Amino acid sequence: MARQDDVLELETFLPYRLYHLADLVSREFARIYKDRLGLTRPEWRTLSGLGQSGTMTAKELGEQSAMHKTKVSRAVAELERRRWLTRTPDEKDRRIEHLALTKTGLAAYLDMVPLAKAFEQELLGKLDNGSREAIIQLLGKLESAILGRG
Repeated sequence: MARQDDVLELETFLPYRLYHLADLVSREFARIYKDRLGLTRPEWRTLSGLGQSGTMTAKELGEQSAMHKTKVSRAVAELERRRWLTRTPDEKDRRIEHLALTKTGLAAYLDMVPLAKAFEQELLGKLDNGSREAIIQLLGKLESAILGRG
């Protein structure tokens, strides 16, 4: 039998807890955009990335959303099929496409913004004021430390 020091309890291991919490929150929010717009997580991340930034390449979308290029590619293809985004080849490098939302895609994004903000407020509303401020500050510190900026 393994000694206690040789056992990793996932339930108390911080990286696992952060992943698990992120997955729970993501799944809960997914219900909203799936019910409202019929989108998958990669499609939602693509829509929201373009809604926030305007025009992006698939590579930029993947970096921003931490999605693998195949997921980005499938999401782009589906949003294009719905006529929610357009692809414009780069003038200097034809291998690169600039992606942008159409009017219909932008309308879908703008429809979701207040729902996303309400979801965030409801989630933060489960905490008292001090805890809300602390979690936002601590997440920023942890991200900065991991990225080497802290």
